[in-house]
Formats: sequence, C-alpha cells, structure tokens
Amino acid sequence: MTAEDTRLCFPFAPPTLFEPPAEFAMLRGTEPVARVLLPSGDQAWLVTRYSDVRQVLSDPRLSRAAATAPGAPRLGPVRPEAKSMMAMDPPEHTRLRRLVMPAFTARRTERLRPRIQEIADGLLDGMVRNGPPADLTVHLSRPLPMAVICELLGVPAVDRDDFSRWTDTALSLGAGMADEVIDARELLQGYLAELVDAKLSNPGDDLLSVLAAADESGDRLREGELLTLGSTLLTAGYHTVANAIANATLILLRHPQQLALLVRQPDLVPTAVEELLRYTPGPVSGGTLRVATEDLEIGGTLIRAGDAVIPSTTSANRDGAVYGDPDRLDVARDERNQAKWAAALRTVRKTKICWSIDTNRWKQALLKALE
Repeated sequence: MTAEDTRLCFPFAPPTLFEPPAEFAMLRGTEPVARVLLPSGDQAWLVTRYSDVRQVLSDPRLSRAAATAPGAPRLGPVRPEAKSMMAMDPPEHTRLRRLVMPAFTARRTERLRPRIQEIADGLLDGMVRNGPPADLTVHLSRPLPMAVICELLGVPAVDRDDFSRWTDTALSLGAGMADEVIDARELLQGYLAELVDAKLSNPGDDLLSVLAAADESGDRLREGELLTLGSTLLTAGYHTVANAIANATLILLRHPQQLALLVRQPDLVPTAVEELLRYTPGPVSGGTLRVATEDLEIGGTLIRAGDAVIPSTTSANRDGAVYGDPDRLDVARDERNQAKWAAALRTVRKTKICWSIDTNRWKQALLKALE
C-alpha cells in the first residue's frame, strides 16, 4: 500500500453522539475492505461487513501479538502492551485463558451479585440525596465499575481516584500523548506490582488471590502474569462498563417508547442489554488492530503479510445483511429471528433476485425465504 492509494483517514468523526460515522455504511456497500490512513501515519485495511469482521476476529493468520512488535503499524500513540492477554495469540493466550477461567465461573460471578447490587443501590441513593440535576457519569457509571473492580482486586478505596485518572490516560488514543500514556501505564504497573506481591505473601478471598492459587496440571500463573492480568482487568473492565451504563441510559431516554416497554416488561432486560450493546456505536477506532502473518484474502481483497487489519465491530453491528432494520433500536429484538433473517437474505441474494426486482417483489421473495 502507498500513501497515494489511501483515500480515507481513520478513525472517522462520528456525525452525532449515537450514530456511527456515515463512512461505515458507505464502505459496507462499496468497499467493505478499504485502505485507511491512521493517526500514527501508518496504513491499515478497515473491514466493515459483519461476515468479514467475524473472519478477522477468528483467523489465526491475523495476529494481535504481531501488532506489538517494533516497527509494526499502530493505531494509537503507543503500541499495545505485549504482555497483555488482549495482545496474545494461541498458544500463549489459550494457556492463560485456561488458568483464569475457574475464577470466572457462573457460580462465582453470581456470588458477586449481592455486593454489586449494594454498591449500585448506594450510589443511586446518593444521587437522589444530592437532588437534580444529577450527573450520571460522576455519580454512577464511573464509580460503580471502579468500585467493583477495586473490590475484586483488593484495592483500597482511597486509591480509586488515582486508578480512574491513570486508566483514562492509559487508554487515550490522542495524538501527541505518547509520554502521558507511557507514564500512566507505568504508574498502574507499579501499583499493581506492589498489590500482587502483597497477595502472594498474604492471600485473601479476592480475585488476585484466587488467580495466584490457580493450578492446571502443575501449571500456575507467574508473578508477571498476575500483574498483567490485574492491569487487563482494570483497564478492560472500567472504561467499557462505565461507557455502556452512560450510553445505554441516554439512548433509552432518547427512545421513550422503548424505555416504557422495558419498564412494563422487565423480563426483556437481558435482550435489551444485548440490543443496547449492538446499537451503541463502540470506539470509532473499531476493534483491536491485527497484523497479517501471511498473505490471505478478506472479502475478495488480497491482504499481504505485514499489513495491518482493523475489524470494525461498530460497523458490523449495523450490517443490514444480519440485522433487520439495523438502525432501529428494538429492546425486544429476537436474535434467533435475526439469524433467520440473515440466512433468508443470503438465500435471496444467491438466487440473484435481490437487486433486480422491484421493492414489492423483493419483499415477497424475502418473506417466502423466511417461511
């Protein structure tokens, strides 16, 4: 790829808070695997269709670990941390996943529910006591995941403000922030190193202590791996949850009929959570950048070894080939019907009817395929 070949700068600027950039829909229809220029000056292939994004996320020839190598294309001001579980490939990733899974069983997670409920209730009560207007981000969406993660890891409450500040900076993609990002990562690593040492010497019932005791056929997590896992849990479990709470609340307020339906039918909450996660645009930067370890093809486009690939989950979640009326929020959306819709649409396309008939006949063909 050459700079002359690149037509789009990425990440795109979102037009509004809850609408994905228009470029995604355009690319899905005209150039689903497109060359883009990144803020770092590097280039990448941006993948926007659901089926192609799924391929990128599962293809072993597209490596997350290779994206941490010196000289590899990068999206942000610094490369991903090479020791992070989120930057590993099998078999290293498989080994760590096997060791940590017992700490995340459904039974153990369910035991956390009462304490999380207690924290959430306390934060909401405090917000009510303070009276209107209330800032959801300040009073709930940020302090809730931070409090839960700190309890999971055994972090004292007095350190939570520092954690929040360090994490905000460490996850920044802003241009010219390389020094600040590196400093924040070092502060997080230093504190967590002391915490891991304390748990190894005097284990408790917190998650770090459980992970320290994890054993699979004589294989145990090393001290450095515990440190990396603690950092990963902090950074991945804080921003993502905080943003999801704030965004989902605002989306429901902007869709009062959907909110009213959810209030009338609280059993829809699990479905609504999935739909809100789908509907809410994720980071405009897309998914984790990967680097091809050999030549391969994605969506009919040749990707050369060494090229960077970015799977846009935000775009995939609005792909009309999978989700009927994808730009509409539907808290009662039935994913099983969505899978049926996608299969039917593929059937119609294969018959070459889809784009050559008028709208009414297209609808009839699609309904027949859905029978």
